[in-house]
Amino acid sequence: MRLSAPEFWQRDGVLPALLAPLGWGFGAAGALRRRVARPLAPGVPVICVGNLVLGGAGKTPIAIDLAVRLTGMGAHPHLLTRGYGGTLAGPTRVDPKRHGAREVGDEPLLLARAAPTWVARERRLSAKAAVAAGARTLVLDDGFQNPGLAQDLRLLVVDGRLGFGNRRVLPAGPLREPLGPGLARADAVVLMGEDERNLASLLAGKTMLRARLIPRPGAPSLRGSEVAAFAGIGDPGKFFAFLEAQGARVMLSRRFPDHQPYDEAMLAPLLAEAARRRLPVIATEKDLVRVPPALRSEITGFPVGVEWADEAALLSLISAIAERARLNG
Repeated sequence: MRLSAPEFWQRDGVLPALLAPLGWGFGAAGALRRRVARPLAPGVPVICVGNLVLGGAGKTPIAIDLAVRLTGMGAHPHLLTRGYGGTLAGPTRVDPKRHGAREVGDEPLLLARAAPTWVARERRLSAKAAVAAGARTLVLDDGFQNPGLAQDLRLLVVDGRLGFGNRRVLPAGPLREPLGPGLARADAVVLMGEDERNLASLLAGKTMLRARLIPRPGAPSLRGSEVAAFAGIGDPGKFFAFLEAQGARVMLSRRFPDHQPYDEAMLAPLLAEAARRRLPVIATEKDLVRVPPALRSEITGFPVGVEWADEAALLSLISAIAERARLNG
């Protein structure tokens, strides 16, 4: 059973303080792991799209956007991911026609639409497999805390709505490692959405890119529509707010834990109530790939992309990577 993030991760108090010693131990163990590791240099440039908190911050849409851009620049990117929630240990090249979310996880199925994608518990193995298959650039979807691969560009994604929560390390808060050392390793920070936590002042001195999620071509027009929606992502409320920003009125909603595998019994009450109220049911694309095939015709997936406030700043970061990839080819 998957658990949702506890509410106390977003505020400080007695319970986070009591759990803080465990967080110190967790952070120290991660620091030791990175200090003694001998990262593999795979022979091609590596871009890491990661974050410091447990849960979603918008990494996967950014990794997809980078892969599309790098492809257009002749850099032949392959995407690497752990395949959270999938049963295959890998390294396995994802084939959406053959694999499902239960085998490779949900995010890899979305990544594979943009560029060749590999899942593996051990990223060294997937990196070697990708390079052997012709990759000239590797893009890691997550992996900021993983010391297994040498990384040429580290992009740290931060959600402007949730920020770093109470700024404590697991289990006292949502951080995967202490804030200071994590920020220090980032080459640039991508702030997703509106800065509701005054993060700009905290991130002063870092290269900062601003981005937001937007509907992709083919997304349904929801302006003036009353809808039902569900989401099993890091922050379901973010998706519901996004639908409202597109002009929809979310009349019925259900939250599920991140990466929740769905079955018909789990979704039946929502679908029945939506049908009774004649509400179309909207979900993220990440959720839709976890829905049993028999129910997918009753649900509309909402495709999203990334819009950059300063596209030139992004290109200045990845153009050198693309040039190296072309020279290596």
